[in-house]
Amino acid sequence: MQVTKVARMLAAKYPELDSEQRSCTVMALLDGGTLRRHKSWLKVEPPAIVIATLRSLCQMLDKQILKLDTMRVLVIDEVDFMFNSSREVSSLRKLLTTYSSINNRQTVFASASIPQHRRFLYDCIQQKWTKADVVHVHVNPVEPMPSCLYHRFVVCDKRERNSTLLHLLQSDAPKSAIIFVGEQSEKSKRAGNAPPTTALFEFLKTSYGECLELVLLEEDMNINQRATSLSDVKQSGGYLLVATDIAARGVDLPETTHIYNFDLPRDAINYLHRAGRTGRKPFSDSKCFVTSIITAEERFVLQRFENELLFHCEELFF
Repeated sequence: MQVTKVARMLAAKYPELDSEQRSCTVMALLDGGTLRRHKSWLKVEPPAIVIATLRSLCQMLDKQILKLDTMRVLVIDEVDFMFNSSREVSSLRKLLTTYSSINNRQTVFASASIPQHRRFLYDCIQQKWTKADVVHVHVNPVEPMPSCLYHRFVVCDKRERNSTLLHLLQSDAPKSAIIFVGEQSEKSKRAGNAPPTTALFEFLKTSYGECLELVLLEEDMNINQRATSLSDVKQSGGYLLVATDIAARGVDLPETTHIYNFDLPRDAINYLHRAGRTGRKPFSDSKCFVTSIITAEERFVLQRFENELLFHCEELFF
C-alpha cells in the first residue's frame, strides 16, 4: 500500500514518464483482493504499473487475468525473506520461468539484507532466473545501519520484563515507539493462552499513563485490521505500537524514535530490519534508540548480532 501510494504520487508528478503521453495508471494487487474487480479494471484501463504481493500476482497469472509477456521491468522486494519459505521460492520460480517468455525484461531483486550476495547471484543464474550479465549494487556496505542509531540493552529476569519495559518507557519518554514481541508458540496456542502481544498490550493499557496512541499489530489480523492499525498510527500525534515481526518489514513510520525488543529477534537479519524502522526521517540528525530487554543467558546472542552487523551495544543499569 505504501509503495502504491508513492508510485501514484510519482506518476502524477512526472506524466512524461509515460512515452505515449497517456495517464500512468497504477494498480495495487493485495492478498485477499477480488479477482472479478481486477478483471474488470484490466479491461477498462490496463495499468502501466502493477504493485503486488507475490501470492496475489501469481493468483492473477494462474487465472490468466494478467500476462507478463509485455512487462519490461520486474522488481522483487524483500527477496531474502522469500527464500526462508519453500512455497515462496516455488512461486518465485514459477513467476520468473513459467509465466513469461520475454527476453529483454530487466529483473531487480531488492533487499536490505542478503548476507551472501555472491552465492545468491550464482543461484539466480543457475536457476535461470536471470542471465549471466548480473550486476550487484551494494549500498553502504560499511555501515549496515544509520549512524544516528544508538543500541542499548538491559539485563533482567524474565519475570521482570514488563516492569523493566515500563521503566524504560517512563525514563525515555519516547515521542513514538515500536515494541517488538516474539510470536506465540504452538504449545501456548494449544493451551488457549492469549498471544504475548495481546498480553503486553493489555498490561500497557492499564499501566502506562502517557498520552500516546496505543496500537496493536499482530500476525492473526487480516489485512483490513492491519490497515486500520497502521492508519491509526499515522493519524496519531504520538504512538506506541506493539507488534510482532510483521511490522519489521515494509512499514514506513518515519516519526518512530525508539525501538524496544521485548523479545530478541531470531537472528541478526531480523534485528537489522527491526532497527531499520527508526532513523528513517529524511535529513534528520536526531538520535534514535534501539533497546533490547534480555536475560543474562541471552547476552551472547546479542553479542553475535553486534559482531555480524558491526555495531556496539551499551548496557543500561537501573
